[in-house]
Amino acid sequence: MKFVFSFVCFFCISFIYAQIGGRTTYEFLNLPVSPRVSALGGKNITLYNDDPSNAIVNPSLVNYKMDNHLSVNYMSYLSDINYGTASYAYLIDRRTQVVHASMTYIDYGSFDGYDENGNSTSSFSGNEASLQFGYATQIGRSDFYAGANMRLITSKLEQYSSFAASVDLGVSYIYEDWDLIVSGVIRNAGYQFKAYDEMREDLPFEVVLGISQMLKNVPIRWHLTYDHAQIWNVAFGNTNRDEVDLEGNITADDPGFFNNVLRHTIVGVEIFPEGGFNIQLGYNFRRGEELRIDDQRAFAGLSGGFSIRFNKWRFSYAYSRFNRAGASSFFGLNLEL
Repeated sequence: MKFVFSFVCFFCISFIYAQIGGRTTYEFLNLPVSPRVSALGGKNITLYNDDPSNAIVNPSLVNYKMDNHLSVNYMSYLSDINYGTASYAYLIDRRTQVVHASMTYIDYGSFDGYDENGNSTSSFSGNEASLQFGYATQIGRSDFYAGANMRLITSKLEQYSSFAASVDLGVSYIYEDWDLIVSGVIRNAGYQFKAYDEMREDLPFEVVLGISQMLKNVPIRWHLTYDHAQIWNVAFGNTNRDEVDLEGNITADDPGFFNNVLRHTIVGVEIFPEGGFNIQLGYNFRRGEELRIDDQRAFAGLSGGFSIRFNKWRFSYAYSRFNRAGASSFFGLNLEL
């Protein structure tokens, strides 16, 4: 644990000034890991249930309920992009220590190749994958739980390939009397050992905070997630939304303080979260703001889904809306072996 802590601190200092929006490589690591997470807005670190997929984004939530559970998920992403995850967890001892393993894979499909003169060459493909192992334990007899992931990442884009490693470190406070979960996670702190060409690139490091609670006497659980906590300004002005008055003066689009706070925020609601059938709804404010089309109702940022249990397996489905031109469906199966 001392090694993991030192490793994380070192890379936190290295990446604390990293920005979002295409500034890092391996962005597939930030895609939702399961239909339930996708339905709740695309990112969630407060799902405490029997699905081992949750450990991919928050290792501290690995728990005894996941023992001997296998989760397999597939998403038909945009265009011909195929994406999926697989996870398994195993209980070491009585309710306090759990290990898990998972894999994430994305295939970008086939591309037409051209040389620098515009002449057609052979087609090529691209894909990326990560393999991770994790461990979680209860801190003494307290209500705090800690977990860590070690992740190996590989990528191949045409003739170029790269290799990297990263760690996640998560801490959760679970107060059962209030059905309250508070979590914090440091994700994707790592290093690219082999670059695509000559220049090494940053990993999509981020700090995520979350809180969730079950309403008293009502079968509803709400989730609030604050992502990219290590960066304050994630908003940017959109020149297409600049305003021009009758005299030709331009007022630039300038997101204010409240708008910037919202773009860190993801909200989600689960109806009948502990039941055999449940429904999830979510809204991602940054996705909704950045991908909306002016003067058109596109429902960008909105997502929803459901899951249903049949004996020892649970089927899940989620639908996420990006704008009028793009949406995705996510399918998942959780098996008790």
